[in-house]
Amino acid sequence: MKTLNTNIQYLMEDYSVTGLSIATIDDGTISSTECFGLLEAETDKSVKSNSIFSACSISKFLTSLLVMKLTEQRILDLDENVNEKLTSWKVPHSELNKNKKVTLRNLLSHQSGIMDPEGSFLELNSRIDPPSIVEILEGRTPYCKEPIEIKYEPGSTFEYSDAGFCIIQLLIEDVTGKPFNEVMNEHIFLPLNMENSTFELPTSEVTNYFSCGHHKNGKLVNGKFPIYPYPAASGLWSTPKDLALLVIEVMNSLNGESKLELSVSKAMEVINPQGCKEWTGLGVFLDKTDKGIEISSLGWGVGFQCMMVAYPYLKTGLVVMTNTDLGVHQLKGIIGKVYNAYPF
Repeated sequence: MKTLNTNIQYLMEDYSVTGLSIATIDDGTISSTECFGLLEAETDKSVKSNSIFSACSISKFLTSLLVMKLTEQRILDLDENVNEKLTSWKVPHSELNKNKKVTLRNLLSHQSGIMDPEGSFLELNSRIDPPSIVEILEGRTPYCKEPIEIKYEPGSTFEYSDAGFCIIQLLIEDVTGKPFNEVMNEHIFLPLNMENSTFELPTSEVTNYFSCGHHKNGKLVNGKFPIYPYPAASGLWSTPKDLALLVIEVMNSLNGESKLELSVSKAMEVINPQGCKEWTGLGVFLDKTDKGIEISSLGWGVGFQCMMVAYPYLKTGLVVMTNTDLGVHQLKGIIGKVYNAYPF
């Protein structure tokens, strides 16, 4: 079993991190889970292996696997104009997408022509009813005050976009006739036994399992549990163990042993360079190293930071989740220290 060559407790004190949870993958299986600190500052609620953290934008990795599952079933097509199947809202037509249409492939790789308006896609305001995805895309909510439209020719460049994943969510709901979380539960959570993953708001009965978010000064964030009302982009709550199961599913699919019945070719699509950028796959980012291809997904939101990284052909990986926003990129904080100490 590979072990971390670092003192986590010391690092947590040094970076003022309240709670941290880790899952490691070795030879295609979860080799260890380690938990440190507290779910909530100034309490006795310890982080455990089933403690649930906000996964933030790692939600996009999860969404990509759901899309691949639905394309495998021919419910969706990666390269079809999404307007062909969208019914409750359409990507606006313009000269920019006259010849190049918006597809799932370029939405998943952030090359769709969609740009998030400045100051958009914030956490839920508890004083406002949760918006519908259509209301968000139409620019009728405080979370996105401008209608979403094409800003550059699809496929011509990279622009990280939460709005793009809102479109993916809406497409999935339109073609299945079901809420996104229900489709995810049916096609991903249940088959992979992701028992501690959800898009639902924490209730008083289960808050003992949910981590609160903290600022870098150790103070709780407002409302304790920041919720993002766009599940496909950033609404997932999960554990490192459950996210490791997603990574292992990709590894197994590459070897023709998928629990989701993904073909090898579909799995390879996820981790192959897409469009105009060699470092973006479908819902993940890529890095070529002397050890082979490295895939990663980062989550960063109010009170939380996390990171998933793996070498799918070496069958090794690491998932780190924290309940503290340090205000710096993951690799420049405690997550980077853990990542650099892990012997992939």
